Amino acid sequence: MGWDQWIRTVEVEPSLYAANFARLGDQVEQLLRAGARVFHYDIGDGHFVEPVTVGPIVLQSIEPIVRREGGVFDCHLMVDEPMHYFGALRGAGADSVTFHLEAVDDPRAVAASAREYGFEVGLAIKPETAVEDALDAAQGFDLVLCMSIDPGYSGQEFMPEAIDRLRKLRAGLPANVHLQVDGGITNDNIRSVYDAGADLIVCGSAIFRMEDLPRAYRRLVQQLA
Repeated sequence: MGWDQWIRTVEVEPSLYAANFARLGDQVEQLLRAGARVFHYDIGDGHFVEPVTVGPIVLQSIEPIVRREGGVFDCHLMVDEPMHYFGALRGAGADSVTFHLEAVDDPRAVAASAREYGFEVGLAIKPETAVEDALDAAQGFDLVLCMSIDPGYSGQEFMPEAIDRLRKLRAGLPANVHLQVDGGITNDNIRSVYDAGADLIVCGSAIFRMEDLPRAYRRLVQQLA
């Protein structure tokens, strides 16, 4: 199984970084019932990005809930040493790992290491990183993640220039490489990033800051109909 089987044309991915961790299991169950199948899981190390976020142990605690409904975990590593996390994430139930081009010297070697654990593999770029650099490095990856905010903190506003970056990435990437966007996605801009080529759309605050999580998730999906 891999992204080609997980994606139903397009996936709205709830970003668990924005969740209420006192109610995490319940919130995940609500979203599964609403139709969510791919959950985005951010890990920050306090070095590559300022905040230290949740780690593999929290993912492991909700893995049985997600697995019962056939869901998957898409892990975004905002860290300096991504290879150090692969073993623990595989043990916790991760399905795909995405690391940053800016964090590694040899992205293809890191991707090969991730493959040894059975992961699907993505390559992320910050807003200031040239699209051309991502295109040069993307051979052999399953997805490219275009950040539409500065990585690290949830709740930032969408950077409009990401639309043009998505278009350029989609035009330059092979058809079998999926395009993901993360940061500041709302009901007002989700259609624009989809039309620009993204088929994996990460949404945090637009879901988890709402009182009715299933309704918030379904409204985002409906914008793509």
